Amino acid sequence: MKNHYSVIKSPVITEKSTIQTAMLNKVIFWVDVDANKKDVKEAVEKAFSVKVVDVNTQRVAGKKKRMGKYEGQRPTRKKAYVTLKQGDKIELFEGV
Repeated sequence: MKNHYSVIKSPVITEKSTIQTAMLNKVIFWVDVDANKKDVKEAVEKAFSVKVVDVNTQRVAGKKKRMGKYEGQRPTRKKAYVTLKQGDKIELFEGV
């Protein structure tokens, strides 16, 4: 397994993710593209001292972007939906 700080890139803080955190006890992170569900589970448990019940991952393809006549593409990313044990919280998301 990789270092848990190299697996978790950043939290996803959107209106939809805050609703899922409040109602379903799910937290959403951008994670390393090469990380699997087991890596994500271990990284979240070590970094935040919580118990993870389930992990769902989703690959988000990079969008094509243009700058004048030049075309490029944003990188592909991976999103992880982490379900926490009932009663566990990550303090990072409190008050968001």
